Amino acid sequence: MAYDLKKESDVKEYVEKLGVEYRFGCYSEKKPEVCHLLGDYLEGIKKDFEKASKVYKSTCDDYGYAKSCYKYGNYSFLGKGKSGSKGEPRVAYQYYEKGCNLNDSDACLHSGLLLVSRSMPKEIDRNVPKGLQFLTKSCDMNNATACFYLSGMHISGVQKKPDDVTVGSGSGSGSMTPAVKTAGKDNDYIVLKDMKKAFQFAYKACELRNMYACANLSQMYARGDGIEKNEKEAEKYKKLALEMQDEVKKQQETLSFQQGVGMPN
Repeated sequence: MAYDLKKESDVKEYVEKLGVEYRFGCYSEKKPEVCHLLGDYLEGIKKDFEKASKVYKSTCDDYGYAKSCYKYGNYSFLGKGKSGSKGEPRVAYQYYEKGCNLNDSDACLHSGLLLVSRSMPKEIDRNVPKGLQFLTKSCDMNNATACFYLSGMHISGVQKKPDDVTVGSGSGSGSMTPAVKTAGKDNDYIVLKDMKKAFQFAYKACELRNMYACANLSQMYARGDGIEKNEKEAEKYKKLALEMQDEVKKQQETLSFQQGVGMPN
């Protein structure tokens, strides 16, 4: 049957049929990718976050579907889908880690950030070396945000708190794996400042269209930080960062206009 999506009645019928198809594909055919789509349908179309949460959780637990593990991690962290819940960071981390082990780059990003950040909830035990492994894995899977965070960590270094336990060893020469400091007069730092690695991560993040990484890359070329000073390249990446900034502004303006007049985005 052909639907005229300009007609409200046809849109409603199409949406309801879509829900039936997703339920059949998930519960009868037991297809994990369709179960995940059902979760997205319940979340985005029906706004039934409680049911969506349950679908994401079961799709992760029963099928090991990485994207569902990541989504349920988000729900757990925010307390979404559970009335009166303030969030469960430890549960969220467990599902992020599972999603990362199943090779979801966003799950690796979030599990890494939970482990390296000092501002995360007390339920999460800070473990910078392990967090850096997750972030590096995410960056290796071309997650621009993970590459950007790794660059920032190597620009300034990561200082430990008095109760941090430093574990692991430095990476081999030429490796993109973050070096972990274990001893010496710089042992106030878990990760030492390394502008060459900072440049490598920033370059990759910029290539993956991270606006802030491109801006940092411009500064690195201008100052000769981690790379030979090059004013031409500095200007090139400054221009690219500004172009990306303009694109973001236009997208936000378009979205605001659509929301203002009630148009679907």
